[in-house]
Amino acid sequence: MAPKVVIIGNGISGITCARHLRKLSNYDITVISAESKYFFSRTALMYIYMGHMKEEHTRPYENHFWEQNRIGLLQKKVATVHPHENYILLESGEQIRYDYLVLATGSRSNKFGWPGQDLKGVQGLYNLQDLETMEQYTSGIKHAAVVGGGLIGIETVEMLLSRNIHVHFLVRENSFWNLVMPPDESEMINKLIYHHQVDLRLGTELKEIKSDKEGRATAILTSKGDTIDCSFVALTVGVSPNIDFVKNSGIHTDRGIIVDDYLQTNFKNIFAIGDCAQFKTPLPGRKPIEQVWYTGKIQGETAARNIVGLEKKYNPGHWFNSAKFFDLEYQTYGLVPAQKDESTDWFWWQDKKGEKGLRLVWEKNTKIFKGLNAMGIRLRHEVCNQWLNNNTTIDIVVKELSKANFDPEFFKGYEKEFQRSFEVKYQYITV
Repeated sequence: MAPKVVIIGNGISGITCARHLRKLSNYDITVISAESKYFFSRTALMYIYMGHMKEEHTRPYENHFWEQNRIGLLQKKVATVHPHENYILLESGEQIRYDYLVLATGSRSNKFGWPGQDLKGVQGLYNLQDLETMEQYTSGIKHAAVVGGGLIGIETVEMLLSRNIHVHFLVRENSFWNLVMPPDESEMINKLIYHHQVDLRLGTELKEIKSDKEGRATAILTSKGDTIDCSFVALTVGVSPNIDFVKNSGIHTDRGIIVDDYLQTNFKNIFAIGDCAQFKTPLPGRKPIEQVWYTGKIQGETAARNIVGLEKKYNPGHWFNSAKFFDLEYQTYGLVPAQKDESTDWFWWQDKKGEKGLRLVWEKNTKIFKGLNAMGIRLRHEVCNQWLNNNTTIDIVVKELSKANFDPEFFKGYEKEFQRSFEVKYQYITV
């Protein structure tokens, strides 16, 4: 009889694991998710709300794909895991046995004990159920508040603006995302937010959410003493690993489920991948929990190979990420600190209109390129990756900028202007 693999969670990590297990083996595979039966693109939730897509359009695979590939789908909620006995218990009371268990349960929206955080019309935005309640509680309203200045926060702002809802945007920091981005990039986004008529309140925290007699949010009280009327409050202050159901099971946890370089927990037949996994020994320059799409995908494939005995360490390659702030595209490759340290040098260029920006980072002593941020400029991943792999010096990167340009044919180029500005400041570097 083929070994039975149970995967809890049908996000990008769990589904990638299931697909690669099927490619590599004849194992019995079951994917369990309480959120939805079918895998969908979580990053497309905003486009469903904005009317650009329907939920079924966000599914990368036809519904019959799963049966054809002998991957069982079960839309149920897991209550507890029993690793010593090799079974899970569903909330329905059903027991499901396994030979291998993969925990790919993702994240959940943070709450920090604010008075009123559980009122009607107050929520995070992470799953399909959140989208449904957001649809319900924003219908016909005029004012909303978004609390938290990360990527989910600014996406939620854009969603609400698409319904002509005025948005009050509370950001604890003194500039948007300045714990991640250097000051120039952060300021570009501040200006963009203001340009879209958003009431951006920097250096401001949520203190309380007030309600009406029916238990629905009607206003928020800020750390600066202001009361802001609003009928909907989005809590977008980050996410945490969704692991409550495995605590006290014997599986080692901290913020997330502790795994080694092979995605294996302290039980040899149990793996954790994606947003819920926390590396015991993080890779140099990386965080112990990596909550981005491409790392989740790599972890899913890595776990599948290790389950079938094709031993493989997790190797995500160089850090990269991309996002969209309204109509401004952002890409980052390699390591770009929010604040420059003594061993690093960098150069920031921005066009006269403030619509494009590029930052290059390199080691002072060796002149080796370490990373970049691109704002409003599309770059080729393979070229940036090659620069990092080859320890390319900064002068060569500046010379080769046009090789990385991925903008459409008739877009105005930026390379010559960047190169001239770079040469003026760094004459000691041969360009």
